[in-house]
Amino acid sequence: MKFKGTWHIIEMENWDEDYFNMEVQAYLEIDQKGLGDFQFGLVTGQIDGEVVKDGSGEKLEFTWEGSDENDEAFGSGWLRLKAENRLEGKIKFHQGDSSLFSAKRV
Repeated sequence: MKFKGTWHIIEMENWDEDYFNMEVQAYLEIDQKGLGDFQFGLVTGQIDGEVVKDGSGEKLEFTWEGSDENDEAFGSGWLRLKAENRLEGKIKFHQGDSSLFSAKRV
């Protein structure tokens, strides 16, 4: 799977670097099955994704569940490769914020 690996989040539309790298280098980890985990700021979660085809190629669409400052949180999102070692994506909180982001492969 081309999304497999560890990715460092380098930019987020709605949060600055001081927030998204607050506790650890913000990251996503995706395995061969489209499962994984992430952390940015005080948000952590587990990803359950699947590769789907759309008009501009393939993307990994996912749902997630986890926590935001120790409160239960969940939502959805997607990832799309921009180059072999770069991706763009979006993460959405159920009934809450959403943000586009960019990441690079570690």
